Amino acid sequence: MKFILGTKGAMLTVFTDDGRAHAATVVHASAATVTQIKTKEKDGYTSVQIGAIETKESRVNKAQVGHAQGKALKHFREYRLEEEAKPDVEAGASIDVSVFTPGDLVAVSAISKGKGFQGVVKRHGFHGGSRTHGQKHSEREPGAIGGGGGRAGGRVAKGIRMAGRMGGERVTVKNLVVLQAIPETGELVLAGAVPGRRGTLVEVRG
Repeated sequence: MKFILGTKGAMLTVFTDDGRAHAATVVHASAATVTQIKTKEKDGYTSVQIGAIETKESRVNKAQVGHAQGKALKHFREYRLEEEAKPDVEAGASIDVSVFTPGDLVAVSAISKGKGFQGVVKRHGFHGGSRTHGQKHSEREPGAIGGGGGRAGGRVAKGIRMAGRMGGERVTVKNLVVLQAIPETGELVLAGAVPGRRGTLVEVRG
């Protein structure tokens, strides 16, 4: 099972043995604890739940500490398995970055940076209005949103792209390559960019 939780760190340049330079992101992933094994017979599906990132005991309730094998863990996530698959770990086991090897392809999920209320040019990539022929202030306007009798019947259709809140959503980036896995420091170096700011909780799935 290749699944771990960590926090996003800095970006850097990593040179591989063939001399190529890669823009890479460091994920700080301390050892996670397997807190529960869910089965099809008991829970309706098969998954492995892990807890990671220790915190003060005063910040979690006693039920959580008991569920986390006596540890005060901050975050819990599940790794869903195929119905026929059987987990290769048991409750209480520890998982670290050594489950990944350089060259593995992984998917990374995290909450993206919040960008606040943005217009259609930044949010959706609109080109804006014409800069000529008497149009003075239409460079970044969305244009008509209603439509005539054809497309929407003279109303604003549901889902039409407009200005609004941007970012702050769960984003998954697939097929990132593991460049380095360093168990001694709990660091995972991934080629490419990872969603979110520094310190954002990230899920890495193999």
